[in-house]
Amino acid sequence: MTVQAFSTGEDSPRDYLERCLHTIAEREPTVRAWVALNADRARQAADQSTKRWRDGTPLSPIDGLPIGIKDLLETRDLPTQMGCAAYDGNFPRRDNAAVWALRQAGAVILGKTVTSELGGTHPGPTTNPFDPARTPGGSSSGSAAAVGAGMVPAAIGTQVVGSIIRPASYCGNWALKPSQGAINRGERQATSMSTHGVHAARAEDMWLVAIAIARRAGGDPGMAPLAGPDAVPEPHRPFAVGVMETEGWVGLDASSRAAFEAFLDRLAGTGVPVVRRFDRFEALLAGVRELTLDITGWENHWGLRNLVAQHPDGVSARAKAVLEAAEKLGVDGYAELLRRRAEVRRAHAALASEVDVVVSLASPGPAPLRSDDLPGEPLSQWPTGDPVFNAPSSLLGAPVVTVPVLSVDGLPVGIQVMGQPGSDARVTAIARWVAVTAAAREDGH
Repeated sequence: MTVQAFSTGEDSPRDYLERCLHTIAEREPTVRAWVALNADRARQAADQSTKRWRDGTPLSPIDGLPIGIKDLLETRDLPTQMGCAAYDGNFPRRDNAAVWALRQAGAVILGKTVTSELGGTHPGPTTNPFDPARTPGGSSSGSAAAVGAGMVPAAIGTQVVGSIIRPASYCGNWALKPSQGAINRGERQATSMSTHGVHAARAEDMWLVAIAIARRAGGDPGMAPLAGPDAVPEPHRPFAVGVMETEGWVGLDASSRAAFEAFLDRLAGTGVPVVRRFDRFEALLAGVRELTLDITGWENHWGLRNLVAQHPDGVSARAKAVLEAAEKLGVDGYAELLRRRAEVRRAHAALASEVDVVVSLASPGPAPLRSDDLPGEPLSQWPTGDPVFNAPSSLLGAPVVTVPVLSVDGLPVGIQVMGQPGSDARVTAIARWVAVTAAAREDGH
């Protein structure tokens, strides 16, 4: 655990923060993960935390932990500009529920991380920490890259389709996208599938940050908060593991497919049954990426319509295309999408008696080269990477953990472990078992 040395006096929050700031100074000119840093306030908070640890009165296990906040979430001491020109200079001077909870837990809010525009697919300036020519993923691009580059041990992201899990895969991070509603979104309640989650360099920090927020801010209105132990759940062996291919399987490159199949062989070698395939569930997943995007497009279009009307030159052509598609969908079209979503959810629930979790790649291979939109050219397809492997967990409202256990062509590729809604602690425990087991067997031990 990153803060374990704080309790023994081997390290202090202020010293740890200074090392983070040194890494940022070295890597930020290339990675470009941050919109704004608040080093002075962070140092003040770290000094206060250092004194609490010295006095034996830390506010929580994450007291003094430096954390980045995705620039979709409001912060009282930094602007919230959402990667969108229409919000340049926006400074609401209030905290999102999760940010408030982190401050209550003593975490050091270091700054705001880059998001793609409005959390969509129009990319920001951030580059991949392993190869600056490649995307870090989106929309939680800055959060993923900041952790992957070693700038901070943890950062908050959000996901509607694949915005936590896929960037974590590309940047070599652990990440938790919790069950729908398990972490209070504060002011960000407009869509039915968006969630707050955590990127981290270690599973321990990932869980501690998530549970610290939930213990203080709870879940969304009417929803049960993230539940589980105060410490990270211990590795747990599943009774059976299912394999989720999705329609992304047919287009997967040979190296990534081989790496995943080798991973499945290692799991099977432990004696845990690896079950494939679930024909009805997989059949219903056809088109799930577009289904998830269309539902979200409709739910967001009220606010987006007003934003475009007020700032027609402050919103990208990509966001305007999403608005146009949503307007064409209409009320009846949205109702049909919800019917389809409910059908997929029933099929997933039926798997609970057969497997403990399902596993899949967390992205369709390693991070692709950046493909930004060019003026006068057709919009680039999936400029932050294809979310085809991520959409199911969002559509299902299911908890999922990215496990950074694979490497393809020298670049990180994550495995995702997905469970039934409400099983976040169990999914985390199984993800830890997967990481230890897969790594050990790969090393031949």
